[in-house]
Amino acid sequence: MTRRVFLTVLDSFGIGEAPDAAAFGDVGANTLAGVSGTGLLQLPHLTALGLGCIDGVSAIPKVAAPRAAHARLQERSMGKDTTIGHWEMAGLISENPLPTFPSGFPRELMEAFEKAVGRGTLCNLPYSGTDVIRDYGKEHVETGKLIVYTSADSVFQVAAHEEIVPLEELYAICRAARQLLTGKYGVGRVIARPFIGTAPDFKRTGNRRDFSLLPTGTTMLNKLSTAGLDVIGVGKIGDIFAMSGITESHPTHSNDEGMAKMAELLDRDFHGLCFVNLVDFDMKYGHRQDAVGYAKALNAFDRFLGTVLPRLSREDVLIVTADHGCDPTDNSTDHTREYVPFLMVGDGVAPENLGTVLGFDHVSRTVCNLLQID
Repeated sequence: MTRRVFLTVLDSFGIGEAPDAAAFGDVGANTLAGVSGTGLLQLPHLTALGLGCIDGVSAIPKVAAPRAAHARLQERSMGKDTTIGHWEMAGLISENPLPTFPSGFPRELMEAFEKAVGRGTLCNLPYSGTDVIRDYGKEHVETGKLIVYTSADSVFQVAAHEEIVPLEELYAICRAARQLLTGKYGVGRVIARPFIGTAPDFKRTGNRRDFSLLPTGTTMLNKLSTAGLDVIGVGKIGDIFAMSGITESHPTHSNDEGMAKMAELLDRDFHGLCFVNLVDFDMKYGHRQDAVGYAKALNAFDRFLGTVLPRLSREDVLIVTADHGCDPTDNSTDHTREYVPFLMVGDGVAPENLGTVLGFDHVSRTVCNLLQID
């Protein structure tokens, strides 16, 4: 019987373009292959589990006897963002994409936002997160106006200097925005993007917070918690699901913190799911087109994996997967429509090739079956 499932999401770790990649402008995208091209990857533990044995993967060596059940998952939902990816992983298929604003947000919405928070705004355009503080940071510091921007994803992002807008005020501002952003304006996430420093050397901090829409239906998290099981979120899981179905949340600021918290939880006696998101792959390396940094982060996770595998008990199962791609070697800083890996290891798990599976919701079915929940 499985007592604990450790579900670990390597945020943005795609393994090759999905069949419908052209509809998303992502023909040729392959996060794993792009990162492999650096020549820096050293992934002995992921390789041993069978990463290279997954259909379509050629950047990683195959092994004769992989340790894990392995597959590539194809997204069913109409999106390629964090919210939709995680929701599908938890059992919700999104037939319609969340709204995006390629020309910025409508004036009527911005006026309502400014009135609600008592501050003016700057920018209101799709922008890179590092470029936007470079271009608008000085004016923000001088005026106190908030830097509001979006991207190709369904996001409303608010950047502010921590000495001009204290963190708790910034988080309250984002909660106010979340209340306004519903219906036709219902973006997937409102994101607080604090930064520090002086012009022109502003730098984002690790105090980011995401404020997501409530899931549109019942997820595996609701099923598990209603049944009395533990649902422990690590990283931005609590934010992604707006705490729906989560019994315990541990926000983190980096992959290192996320892995450290997961290591702590391995020593805890709980019954249920530990759901971990490691965001640096996406936030620090994918969006910033930093293939070298991405490779080093994967190597660090692989070393961590080497410490985790021997600590799994006979009642534990570990699943490693992702929520979308973000190829750091393509011509865009945006997410990419890709297959994602599925690796599952534990006592009683047959180390077989499951092929190509339609739907990230394969994860929710698997977790619920392991924990004997309908």
